[in-house]
Amino acid sequence: MQYSIVIPAYNESARIGGTIEKILAFSARSGWEAEILVVNDGSHDDTAQIVRQHAAANPVVRLIENPGNHGKGYSVRNGVLHAQGQVILFSDADLSSPIEESTALFAALAEGAEVAIGSRWLRSELQTQRQPLHRQLYGRIFNLLLRLILGLDYKDTQCGFKAFTRRAALTIFPLQKIERWGFDPEILYLARKFGYRVKEVPVRWAHREGTRLKPLRDGMRMFWEMLKIRWFALGGKYDASAPSPAPTL
Repeated sequence: MQYSIVIPAYNESARIGGTIEKILAFSARSGWEAEILVVNDGSHDDTAQIVRQHAAANPVVRLIENPGNHGKGYSVRNGVLHAQGQVILFSDADLSSPIEESTALFAALAEGAEVAIGSRWLRSELQTQRQPLHRQLYGRIFNLLLRLILGLDYKDTQCGFKAFTRRAALTIFPLQKIERWGFDPEILYLARKFGYRVKEVPVRWAHREGTRLKPLRDGMRMFWEMLKIRWFALGGKYDASAPSPAPTL
């Protein structure tokens, strides 16, 4: 398997079908050998049923069920650890970054990076619809705190569009402990800890209405999770040895 595309989903019945269809169509045009793993995070709507219908029609679509609602970080980790591809991408269910932008991330991996992260701010003119100003402000503050507390020198850690070589993914995600919104800094911290080359890549992106992120409430939670990452690091929670590269499937 060449590519695995992981999509965390919670109550996404209104758009998950369209998202799967767009990815399938682009995958076919690109000649990919790819699978799509939708991770249902305890949805109360028809998300799981819609994914099952697509899976019945196309076996490259797979439904992964979480044991209840555990958060985006848990969902991404669960999907990654079920993935079979040599390159693993996770994307938000709303395709805020169009699936076509994946080619830029895959190119960065082909050029030697082991983690490629989509960035909304390396070239902000690529944003077709920006976030509200208050969310931009919260993002800037959060980014500054990440630099001060975790030493993560990236313009954008929170874009939900990241790709990994299989080797990097199977090193990083088994050690991930943050299960909700603050998981992105943790996986980037782990990538740096194990010496993986991380490439930040500008991507097209558009703000979508209906996001479940509450900037003040979730911002405080993410700040607390940032402190937990530092605490875990000081306590040796991330000191497991990096595994050997996974065999080619």
